[in-house]
Parts: sequence; structure tokens; C-alpha cells
Amino acid sequence: MREQLAKIREDALALLSAVKSAAELEELRVRYLGKKGELTAVLKQMGGLPAAERPVMGQLANQVRADIEAKLAEARREVEARALERRLEAEAVDVTVPGKAVDIGHRHPMYVALDEMKEIFIGMGFMVVDGPEIELGELNFDRLNAEPGHPSRDWSDTFYFDKDERVMLRSQTSPMQVRAMDSLPLPIRMVAPGRVYRKDEVDATHSPMFHQVEGMVIDKGVTMADLKGTLNTVVEQLYGKGTRTRFRPHHFPFTEPSCEMDVQCHKCGGVGCPTCKGEGWIELLGAGMIHPHVLEMAGIDPDVWSGWAFGFGLERTAMRRFKIDDLRLIFENDVRFLEQF
Repeated sequence: MREQLAKIREDALALLSAVKSAAELEELRVRYLGKKGELTAVLKQMGGLPAAERPVMGQLANQVRADIEAKLAEARREVEARALERRLEAEAVDVTVPGKAVDIGHRHPMYVALDEMKEIFIGMGFMVVDGPEIELGELNFDRLNAEPGHPSRDWSDTFYFDKDERVMLRSQTSPMQVRAMDSLPLPIRMVAPGRVYRKDEVDATHSPMFHQVEGMVIDKGVTMADLKGTLNTVVEQLYGKGTRTRFRPHHFPFTEPSCEMDVQCHKCGGVGCPTCKGEGWIELLGAGMIHPHVLEMAGIDPDVWSGWAFGFGLERTAMRRFKIDDLRLIFENDVRFLEQF
């Protein structure tokens, strides 16, 4: 048995010295120290030895096991070190190679125009407010003087949630006028940007979802002249000194008198082109003096207070600001287009 143990020790240490991989290492561990290993097989023969020899052989077997386990640990460290070295070589980074450029995003051109408008109005003493896109028909129509039967309430124009026309996707930011009159103390100077929804066909200047910037002033003694002066000032700050505008008579149920304001087409300079549909002008907003009945429904005395309101089309504002000739480009998210800004 002494010779067997010596042979096992000699063979195991020799093989462990030449091991190359973790798989080989595990194979040798099982071969010599496993439940069916060579050393275990020798130890099972201990019962057949004379009683006087058993302690001596047991001590020798334990020493052989300890020597093999120590060599296993040493070999394992060497295998792991070689594996780490190979990994470091394979994953080495050449710090002299130029890195990949990281593209940094930026604000969408429409929101650049919106931020500029906010700054202009805040500088004029306006406050910026926000409201829900799912609106009550009462605020979107009734409180704005658009009674049942008004064309703007037709199902072909508006996205309703119920057959009674009580809940809808707001078709304008004008309900924010009503919400402001109900919640803010007089006098009021506010703007309310946000998304609105109408059943418009998509073309160069229309979309079923678009953005408006609603504005309203209620104070004592304000007139149509104040409205026109304010809007012209805003447009000149957005587009530059001398920007040409025109005001046309119009009708809105919640303003009287009412008007629409156009800016000269940036694409053709007023000559006429597909962007302006041959007119030379692009409609930018609707506006007017707040109807006395709208003030009365909010509990405001029209004999004491007067006001005006307007609603910018934000996409058209951005189109004029950046000389974009097709509104659809704003929504298509074409990176080639957006990178220009």
C-alpha cells in the first residue's frame, strides 16, 4: 500500500504541473480525490491491514491527500492567471485609436419657437398656464358662446368621446380662457400653449393634431388697438423688424369684433406658392375682443372690464420662424430634417 500511495502522489503531482485548463484540472481532481478516485480506492483497503499498520498508512494517506490538494490549489491559481492574461490581451484597448463621436440631441424646432414665444410674453407680464387635452364640451363650446348647432361642434370636425358631446379632445386651447377667468383674479394676462385636435386632412399646412398658443388679457380700458399692437410686437420679435402682417375681419363666437392675422409667406415673399396656396400670405392666428356674454358667463362685468384673446398656430409659427415649407416635416421625425436645427 505504501508503494501505491507513493505512485499516486508522484503521478498526480506530475500531471498537475502540466495542466493547461480548468477542465483538465477538474478532471484530475475527480481522478485522484473523487468518490471513485484512485486515492479513495486505496483508502478503502485500509480495513484489510493489520491493526498496527493502520495508523501509519492512514497518516501517509492523509499526507498524500494534502500534497495533492496543495498542488491542485497552486495549479488552479496558475490556470486562472493565464486565463486572465489571455483575456486582457484579447480585450486590450488601444487608447490611440479615435473614439466614436457621440451625437447630442437638441430641442425640436417647434419647441424652440414655443420657448421664444414664452420668453416674449413673460417679458410683457403674461403668465404661462396649462390645462387638460381631454376637455368638457361645456368649456370647449358652451362657455365660449358656441351653442348647439354651431358648425364647429359638428362630428365631422371634432373628436368626441360620447354621443352626448359632453367629453372630447379639445379642438382649441380657448377653453383655457374660461378656466383662467374662473380661477385667476382680475386683471388677467396669460398664455396657454398645448396640443389640440381636429379632423383636418394632412397637407402642407394642416394636421389632425397640432399645437396652439392661447393668449388672453382682461383689464380695464383695453381695446382692439392694444391687441394689434401686442401681436405686431410679438411677430417682429419672432421674425425680425419690418415683418409684414395683415388683419382680416372674421367671426368667432367668443370674440366681437373678431379678426385673423396673416404673415407674408416666407417662401415666396407674397408672390404666391404651394406653401401659401397661391395667396402670398399664411394665416397665423385668430383673435378679437372677448364677447361681453363670455365675460358675463364667467361672472365678470363687461361694463367695467374688457379683454381680448388670440390663438397662435404653433406649427405655422415655427414654419415662418425657420422657413419650413411643409408642416408635415415637423411631425415626420426625419433626422436629416431635424439635424438642420
